[in-house]
Amino acid sequence: MSVVGVDLGTMNTVVAVARNRGVDVITNEVSNRATPSLVGFGPKNRYLGEAAKTQEISNLKNTVASLKRLVGRSIKEADIAIEQQYISAPLVDVNGEVGAEVSYLGKKERFSATQLLAMFMGKIKQTTADEIRAPVTNLVMSVPAWFTDRQRRSLITALDIANISVQRLLNDTTAAALGWGITKLDLPSGDEKPRRVMFIDVGHSTFTASVIEFRKGELTVKGTAFDRHYGGRDFDKAIVDHFQKEFLANPKLKLDINTNGRARARVLVAAERLKKILSANQTAPLNIEMLMDDKDVSTSLTRADFESLVEPLLARTTVPLMQALAEAGLTKEDIDIVEVVGGGARVPAIKDRIQEFFGKPLSFTLNQDEAVARGCAFASALQSPIFRVREFVVHDVVSYPIEFIWEKANDIPDEEPNLVVFGKGNTMPSTKVLTFFRKRPFDLEARYYTPQDIPEGMKPWIARFSVKGVKPTIGGPDDYMTCKLRARVNPDGILNLDSAYSVEDQEVEEEIKEEEPKAEAAAGEAMDTDAPAEEVKPKTRKVRKQVRKDNLPVVSAANALEQPAVEDAKEKEGKMSSNDKLVADTEEMKNSLESFIYDTRDKVTKSDSGEEYDGVYVKFSSDADREKILNKLSDIQDWLEDDGYDTTMSAYRTKREEISALVGPIHQRWFEHDQAEREKLQAELAAKAAAKKAAEEAANANATPSADAGADAEMADADPAKSPTVEEVD
Repeated sequence: MSVVGVDLGTMNTVVAVARNRGVDVITNEVSNRATPSLVGFGPKNRYLGEAAKTQEISNLKNTVASLKRLVGRSIKEADIAIEQQYISAPLVDVNGEVGAEVSYLGKKERFSATQLLAMFMGKIKQTTADEIRAPVTNLVMSVPAWFTDRQRRSLITALDIANISVQRLLNDTTAAALGWGITKLDLPSGDEKPRRVMFIDVGHSTFTASVIEFRKGELTVKGTAFDRHYGGRDFDKAIVDHFQKEFLANPKLKLDINTNGRARARVLVAAERLKKILSANQTAPLNIEMLMDDKDVSTSLTRADFESLVEPLLARTTVPLMQALAEAGLTKEDIDIVEVVGGGARVPAIKDRIQEFFGKPLSFTLNQDEAVARGCAFASALQSPIFRVREFVVHDVVSYPIEFIWEKANDIPDEEPNLVVFGKGNTMPSTKVLTFFRKRPFDLEARYYTPQDIPEGMKPWIARFSVKGVKPTIGGPDDYMTCKLRARVNPDGILNLDSAYSVEDQEVEEEIKEEEPKAEAAAGEAMDTDAPAEEVKPKTRKVRKQVRKDNLPVVSAANALEQPAVEDAKEKEGKMSSNDKLVADTEEMKNSLESFIYDTRDKVTKSDSGEEYDGVYVKFSSDADREKILNKLSDIQDWLEDDGYDTTMSAYRTKREEISALVGPIHQRWFEHDQAEREKLQAELAAKAAAKKAAEEAANANATPSADAGADAEMADADPAKSPTVEEVD
């Protein structure tokens, strides 16, 4: 069982695994600790992660970013228009979900956001498996706290398409809090005042603040607030917009980068680098060669000007902080520690605004880029039977209040047609039991109670449930059936109707529990202990209780992809993955053929500088053989540059076999000669070793005293007259 935590980011994705008695962040195929969250498409295959980043600027219209922010969304939502500003590929509707239209394998294709995310997660799965040398079958993944039921379901579906099961979806700041708290040994316990920490995560696209209380072995989220459109990319865009105006206004340039997608993308890359430089310096340069119309641009930006550009964003910094405190029912003075994570928080102006709000130093004890992934890995380890981890309970909260709506029963005039079942801030996971009195099957819907809180344009509808098997009870046609429905928001933040059943009032006998009788005999008085105790029957009483009777069938419909569609997506993903592997193997075979050509040419080439510089095959081949081989190598190299530039793996293999057929006999003669030389050398070394050993034994034998000499020595010791003496001389 793999123990993997994934921080799925808008810009980059970080993967952490539990191993070596700790948690490690793994590196990808180019040794980076974060993988770009990108999917690209080409004429022969897909580009995922680092490969997509490499070709992004040259393949803008076929590269899709912001996968996390697209999944589970509709093309009609207002936020999608905002996302299009950060995504070069055109966004379209794909069976009710937003997706992208790209050119793949030479034709136009449309992929939903769920499919795109599944492609990327397949890459993450393979990268992780290669690193830990074990299959990845399950993981814990972080999600923004503002994700709705539909977005969470779509994310789980994407993982299902990639053949990954979800152990748990964990809110970003909750994951960071888990990673912070699980290592602390000094947390308060019992009736002690809890330690209150506000975790602030400034990511690439979202600003989140959570107030969390810690006690020994547990954390409880008290309040969470967020700004969905406040992050690093918004600061980058402000810089790009500034330079767009500057370049257009410059009479020597007159360049409008908004008319050239590639030019704007290059400025965006430079703007991100400039922003990072300004975090440590007062001025940063921006230089781009051949930006547009063969013109170079060279300019700079000061930190003061940058902060002036992003002032509208900075003014919103404290809003989520105040909202989180209000939801928790606390003041900023109640917060013990302010822990900041997220790459966006490196902007000095953001840190200054947060610190000014709280009036106390900020804490940066966690790795800002990897804290969430590490927390997810800890959450995975807590659920794994193969790791021993300190027990730590996580109590998260429902981000949006959920209400149930149903059709009012005509014969129950006082019945309300709706009820808020899970309020904002309700602990998650949570189960509630709803009771209905009905004579016939009925339907009810779940929806968000405050549609204005969810992303603009998103439908508040969550799910519809049809309860079957309801009928009048045995008392008569006018008697209601009492129906109990168990609604549950699970640890992933997803609403389900776990079960439905009928109950019936029945008269049952219940034992009356009496208090223990007090001893009436005074101390020292005699007590009759020999008399046998009389058997006392327990007292009972008859009471009426609701007893569970029959299970009621429930038909559910939610914002999730139907299983046949999921299976179809899995099949398509399997075919695309196989094609990617075939293309990669073909390219590897082509590179192997090229290397084989150069290596063989070196081995059969006769040098003009003397025999010592000849190739190793020269002594074992004739001039005619070498000429034939060199001609074949030249022909195949010409073929590679022409018809063989893009062909099949079998064609490359055939060409290699043609070279091997000519070189094979020569290689065999060289190999036999080389083997004989090795054996001869080994024999000489063995002979030298044997001679050296014999010489050492002979020397040792000559140095060892004889038996007679030993006897004489013993006699000398026994007879003082024959022993050596030392005389002192003046």
